[in-house]
Amino acid sequence: MQSGLYIVATPIGNMGDITARAVEVLSVANAVACEDTRVTGKLMRHHGLSAQMIRYDEHSAPRTRPGLIQRLLAGEIVALVSDAGTPLVSDPGYKLVREAVDAGIIVYPLPGASSVLAALAVSGLPSDRFLFAGFLPSKQTGRRSELNDLVEIKATLIFLESARRLAASLADMAVVLGNRPAAVCRELTKLYEEVRRGDLPDLAAHYAEAGAPKGEIVIVVGPPTGEAVEVDIDAALTELLDDHSVKEAAALVSARTGKPKREVYARALVLKNPARS
Repeated sequence: MQSGLYIVATPIGNMGDITARAVEVLSVANAVACEDTRVTGKLMRHHGLSAQMIRYDEHSAPRTRPGLIQRLLAGEIVALVSDAGTPLVSDPGYKLVREAVDAGIIVYPLPGASSVLAALAVSGLPSDRFLFAGFLPSKQTGRRSELNDLVEIKATLIFLESARRLAASLADMAVVLGNRPAAVCRELTKLYEEVRRGDLPDLAAHYAEAGAPKGEIVIVVGPPTGEAVEVDIDAALTELLDDHSVKEAAALVSARTGKPKREVYARALVLKNPARS
């Protein structure tokens, strides 16, 4: 096996979801860079492997990266793994890859499990064009602002979310993105795997009533339909005007309803300053 940096996908739940090539690389690697040695150690023991593990997460990466590059330049085999799934998706691995490439080190991809693609596959939503948006901001203002940037993207949207913020995030998606079909995919490939499908308002209402579920969560949201959506414009504007400017609120409601921006903006001004109407 040639020296270089091997990007190794690991299971997202079921231990059987690892490729034979991944096991082979992990068995001969001089070092395995991982987010958490305890998590990766469990995987290594399951497959009878014992390579040296080096912690590589967002906190240790700046200290660890130079040493890994030196080992690679010396001709070693280094495997990069995440706690679950494909590295570089919501983890700091891309900086290691970038520096390896800049140093002339060969980088090998070992594809495999991914919660993002697994959720897309079972969501029942269009998969020909999609955007992975990662985690949304934890605060409502930031979350709605980021969602506003995604309103007009003609693609299926995929998010990661914590169980604690699930209901709030779904509610904000319903307000900003409109009444789109969606799927909440929880604990994929694990014992309590669950996929709940429905429109964003219905999913938001369900989790607001049921409470935060357990486990890892991926939210998949269908693309805009291009059709005008029946929305109570005054109610939508009133809610948005609490933490958005008139211009922002009007743009959001216009995108959701298909109504002309100028018309919605005029109504937003009236609602914002009723005494002037």
